Amino acid sequence: MSLTADDVRKVARLARLGLDDSQIADYASQLSSILDVVDHLESADTRDVAPMSHPLDLTARLRPDVAQSSVDREAFQAIAPDTAAGLYRVPKVIE
Repeated sequence: MSLTADDVRKVARLARLGLDDSQIADYASQLSSILDVVDHLESADTRDVAPMSHPLDLTARLRPDVAQSSVDREAFQAIAPDTAAGLYRVPKVIE
């Protein structure tokens, strides 16, 4: 697939790229090459390939579902500069 200079300018504008006219030809060539590779990949026969969520056959390591101690709120709030009703108070930053 061959991109025109206008196509490259349109893509550059959408991507917020500031391209000089001297760069347009290089980008057109490079983007056309990328699209050619994608077209080539689309022609691959994938009918017998099973979908997978990860390219490697990995299993997730799971930890046992056991209750653990929670955070001691009182200990952390004891060293906080300002708390009220179990919450941390911070200075107002938005008016």
